[in-house]
Amino acid sequence: MNEPTGRRRQEFAKRHLGRGLSALLGGDEAEAPAGTPAAAPVTPTRTAPIEFLHPSAMQPRTAFDEEKLEQLAQSIREKGVLQPILVREHRTKQGEWEIVAGERRWRAAQKAQLHDVPIVVRDLSDRDTLEIALIENVQRQDLNPIEEARAYRRLMQEFAYTQETLSEHIGKSRPHISNLLRLLELPEVVREMLADGRLTVGHARPIINLPNVIELAQTIVAKGLSVRDAERLAQKKKTKYGRIAKPAREKDADTKALERDLTAKLGLKAEIQFDGKGGALVIHYQTLEQLDEVIAKLNS
Repeated sequence: MNEPTGRRRQEFAKRHLGRGLSALLGGDEAEAPAGTPAAAPVTPTRTAPIEFLHPSAMQPRTAFDEEKLEQLAQSIREKGVLQPILVREHRTKQGEWEIVAGERRWRAAQKAQLHDVPIVVRDLSDRDTLEIALIENVQRQDLNPIEEARAYRRLMQEFAYTQETLSEHIGKSRPHISNLLRLLELPEVVREMLADGRLTVGHARPIINLPNVIELAQTIVAKGLSVRDAERLAQKKKTKYGRIAKPAREKDADTKALERDLTAKLGLKAEIQFDGKGGALVIHYQTLEQLDEVIAKLNS
């Protein structure tokens, strides 16, 4: 991304990311919504046949909870679709629309057997469509942890957002974003457990870097362990599978001074292990909150 484009995206984020879906849609007023370029033409709310709307390939959601869809459908039967669906003109189907934000409402409206739904039409590029879809889902908290993590990764990779700018503009802490991104390091079978709700983020965090992570995840699910129990189990496995300690080398004065400086800087005990060629930096923490604080300091 060149410098002018990067600056434009940063200004775009400052203006729009934190304003929420109401600003995105803009109701019936002819003003540019959040996530929409200022020059994009705006069409007031209108209705369209429900079969003329089509899901977007850029939708970050991969799963829709059927029970929640039915609950929303019941609400729509009683009150109608209260918030219009954001769309753009379909690229290949003339006179029809591609859903940018609101696919869940569209699916529930079908269950409610509506013939027409309210829409707001925007003239959006593929890039803006993807960005809006990602941000709208994250702000609504409709995504499971893996979908949310992938949304963050796409926003960072494709739109040059940092963890800091995401934190500022979508109302999530940097440790939260960092911890979710780490979930993408897990094996696919464990990510599936997180996606379908069998495993929570709290269960997954202490086992991410363990070599037997699949076995541990299956044990947690099978036994219905609490988060605290999962942390204890992970700690036992770390002890069991940890490397056998080599005879300690006497540390020189410079290494000891560095350890003291790091300990003071981080507020946690830090050790430098050196084997003559390379080594390791070990930071000791007692709670996951302390780990969050370390990650936040490293990202600052």
